[in-house]
Amino acid sequence: MNFKQFAFGLTVFFGAAWLAVVVVPFFKLRNPSPISFQEGVDEQEGIYFPKRSGRVSNGLEVYQENGCYQCHTQVVRPTYAGHDLKRPGLGGLTDDPERGDTRRESNIYDYIGLDFAPIGMTRLGPDLINVGRRVPARIRRWSEEFEKDLAPGEIEGRARDWFYMHLYDPRLFPELADWSVCPSYRFLFEKREIKGLPSDDALDVPVEEGYEIVPGERARTLVDYLTSNRHDDPVPASMDYAPKSANSDG
Repeated sequence: MNFKQFAFGLTVFFGAAWLAVVVVPFFKLRNPSPISFQEGVDEQEGIYFPKRSGRVSNGLEVYQENGCYQCHTQVVRPTYAGHDLKRPGLGGLTDDPERGDTRRESNIYDYIGLDFAPIGMTRLGPDLINVGRRVPARIRRWSEEFEKDLAPGEIEGRARDWFYMHLYDPRLFPELADWSVCPSYRFLFEKREIKGLPSDDALDVPVEEGYEIVPGERARTLVDYLTSNRHDDPVPASMDYAPKSANSDG
C-alpha cells in the first residue's frame, strides 16, 4: 500500500463516519414535524410541539455565557444508555401531586427552537433538565415532613430563593449543599444601601449593617430559566420510549 492509497482509505473511513454521525442526523433532526396525540391511546388530544421564548431564552443565554453546561447536563438518557429514570427527580417525579408518575426520557422536541441545545459536557453537577420540578418537590416534602402548610405559591417562592442562595454562594449554608463544587456567581447580584424598607428579594446572607444583597437582572433571568426547566410534560405514546410499566421504582 502506497501513501496515496492510505490517504484515500483514511479519507473514506473518516468521511463515512462524519456523514453518518454528523451530516445525516443534522438534516434529519434540524426541523422535525409536529406529532399528534392519538385518540383512544393518549390521555389528551392535539399536537405535541412545545415552545419556549421570552425571559426563558434570555436566561439560557446567561446559562451558556457562564459555562454552566460544562458541569451540568440537560438530558434524560434512554434506558440502554443509563439509569436516569431511576434517579430521583431527574426524568420527572414519581409522586407529582396532579399527574402521579411523570417520568420520561428526553426527546428532540425538548430542544426545539433553540440555537444552543444545553445537553452538556459532564455531570460534575446534577442534571438540570427537570430541576424546576425537583427543587419545589423537595421543598414540598420538607414542608410535609415538618408539618408546615405551604401554599403552591409559597413553595415556588422558596424554590426561587433556593436558586438565588445557591448561585450567590453554594457553600454558604452547608445544610443546603455542603457537597457542591459549583463556583459562586456573586457578580450576578448587587450590594446596595437599604433606603426605607428592605427589598422583598433581599437574600438572607451575611452583609454589613444598612446594606442588602439583591439579585441583579441577569440572576433573575437565569433563575427564570432554571425554574422553567420542567421537561416532564406528557408525550404521545408513539414517542414514549420508556413506558412507566418498564421503569417503575419497584
